[in-house]
Amino acid sequence: MESPVRAEPTTPTLAPPAPRNHTPSLSPRAEAREKRSEESEGTADECEAVDTEEDPICLSLLSKMSVFVEAPAEDASEKAEEAAAKERAEREAQRQLLATEEMVYTERNYLRLLQVCTCTIRSNLQKLQPQLPNLDSMFMYIEEVIDVSGRLLSLLDQKQVTPHDPLFLETLCDAFLSLSTDIESAYKEYLSNYNNVTALENSYKQEEPLWTEMVKVIKSSAPEVNATSLSFFLVMPVQRIARYPLLLQTIMKHTDPGHPAYSLLEQTAHTAVALNCRINEYKRFREVADKYKKTETLTIRDKINRLNSHSIAKKTARLSQFIKHETGIAPKLVDEEFDALEGFFYLLENGIAVLHENVEAYLSHLQRFLSCRPEEFDLDMDGEKPAICYKEITTALRQWILPTFEKRMRTLVHKPLCALRELLAGPRNLIRKRLDKLLDYELIEEKPSLSYDEQAVANTYKTINTLLLNELPQFNGLALTLLWGMLGAFSCLHKDLAADMEQLFQGFAQQLPHSSLEPNAFWEWAECSVLDGARMLESLCRNVEDQLNAPIVQPLSPGSQKCLKVLTDKHGSGKIYQLTGHVVGTRDLDLSLNRGALVAIISEMDTRGDRRRWLVDAGGPRGYVPSSKLVRYPQVTMDPPPSTHLTVTTMDCAGGVRRHSYTPDVRRHSFSPDTPQPVRTLSMTMPCFQVFAGYDLTARSSHEVSLRAGEPIRVLEPHDKRGSRDWSLVEVREQRGYVPSNYLAVVPTSTSPTTPYH
Repeated sequence: MESPVRAEPTTPTLAPPAPRNHTPSLSPRAEAREKRSEESEGTADECEAVDTEEDPICLSLLSKMSVFVEAPAEDASEKAEEAAAKERAEREAQRQLLATEEMVYTERNYLRLLQVCTCTIRSNLQKLQPQLPNLDSMFMYIEEVIDVSGRLLSLLDQKQVTPHDPLFLETLCDAFLSLSTDIESAYKEYLSNYNNVTALENSYKQEEPLWTEMVKVIKSSAPEVNATSLSFFLVMPVQRIARYPLLLQTIMKHTDPGHPAYSLLEQTAHTAVALNCRINEYKRFREVADKYKKTETLTIRDKINRLNSHSIAKKTARLSQFIKHETGIAPKLVDEEFDALEGFFYLLENGIAVLHENVEAYLSHLQRFLSCRPEEFDLDMDGEKPAICYKEITTALRQWILPTFEKRMRTLVHKPLCALRELLAGPRNLIRKRLDKLLDYELIEEKPSLSYDEQAVANTYKTINTLLLNELPQFNGLALTLLWGMLGAFSCLHKDLAADMEQLFQGFAQQLPHSSLEPNAFWEWAECSVLDGARMLESLCRNVEDQLNAPIVQPLSPGSQKCLKVLTDKHGSGKIYQLTGHVVGTRDLDLSLNRGALVAIISEMDTRGDRRRWLVDAGGPRGYVPSSKLVRYPQVTMDPPPSTHLTVTTMDCAGGVRRHSYTPDVRRHSFSPDTPQPVRTLSMTMPCFQVFAGYDLTARSSHEVSLRAGEPIRVLEPHDKRGSRDWSLVEVREQRGYVPSNYLAVVPTSTSPTTPYH
């Protein structure tokens, strides 16, 4: 293409001859128009080829033409887009502000209603008569929720920023993130206990008059909310924790990604979602734990009613798997971490049980000591100074020091120990249930695909196992801490007791006879005194026991003599026994007899071969009595040989005649009251006689003396201290003691003249 023609002056020239087909010539005006048209077309053609030839003049003309044509349209479009974007930004900012204000406003209103519930309504419900049972359980863990909500609002108020402030969003996110751990701790416990709250409220609803009064109190305490039950307030934490993610996500939705706090807001929203997931998982764990840790007391009928084909098959499979483990047929799933926790738990449980048993025995002995009050009795020692000091000291001990010590002991040691022992039941049941679920899990562990029920079994085992691995270390640690605390309290209580007793004794120290001794000498004297007192007490106890076990020396009643004669004639004297104590029959064919009753032995064992129960004849009824309550009744099977040369007559001061068991014949004399007191005279037609032991006798106590048949005996008194003739005081082998009088026999010896004995 040719370059455009420039206008410059030219000289006239001759035109060449025209060809044959030329067009007719135009007028000068037309030629000018045609020339201008050709120039325009040439200019346009040149502009179309500017990208190839790059003519600067053409480019300049083209740019000027495009600017003049497009500038008005683009300006209008940009202005419209800027206006729309600005409007959208303002609208999003307004929505963000509304969402932020909603979160803060609803949090304040939520906190206010919880405070009304826990303060006003709770205090008014506590005034109802009769008092509501377990009312405090309705508000368990709600104080922690109120505290964490108040702290969240307090952090926002401390910054002194409003929702319109650009820094408010960053402040809100920082406050929520800093309290996320506390929020989780407070809400997870509250939500886990919420089922118990609803169950308790339903129990209140069962009593219509009581529930009517509760509704009146709730309405009068919070008239602005029109609540008709406690669940209106107590369900708010359950709803609130679930709204945090929604509110934060709404704020993030209306926040520009270029906002400085957008990344922090995104992190806060993710934290709220994760927090809810952990709380739900913890709540599920607690529901499983509450289900399996309960201790049920079932009767045999209830257990039988629960049996069905499914339960029988399940228990059979568990037993089979357990036997395989014990015999080594199948490998056992080993978890060393859990085994260590389980072993420590059982060790801790045993220690708590032993301590509880010892503390109860200690308190029982202390109570018995306080119930015995020897100082209240007259011991004929009122004039002695040690006795006076003893009474004053024991009075102070029994009235003030020891009762206070016992009360503190029960409050600080025994009561917490009982509560801790009861808490052990839950983990113990859960550990046992884990073993059952482990056996079920091992049966389905290797299956490639699980059914719905099998998957539920696997999930239950994993839940219990995870729960124990997470919670059992904390429980063991807290239980051990409480145990050490109770032992420390036990030691401190005894330290305080020793200090109180020392302070009490200091007021009497100068009045006691040994107060001037040196410490070493005093403790030596105290030790010797205690040992001497212990020996004296032991001797006294032994003597009392011997007295209680002494032979029955009371004379037989006419009925007992008749029974003795019947039993002797029927069974012989060697079968006659006497009861040393009362016997009360507790089993079939047992006899109930009084102390001193006479029986005849039929068999020295019962029908089962038990030698602790003897079959006896009580002179009518027959039955069993304990062999430990029977002793042989001492009696002579035959009278001593009569002698025509022996006549012993003993007359006492009252004129009566006494007959010893070794005097075969006694002539009784009667005296009138006016008869003067006779002189005791012993008239014998035989010079003298000798008393021998007729039978072997083994002493049963220190009051008796053993005899050997045929050995000579010296009779000291023909009766016991109560005057009974059934026992005689004798001397044999230089030992003195009582023997049955009918065990003595008289043998005549050499003759001597009769002499009166005054």
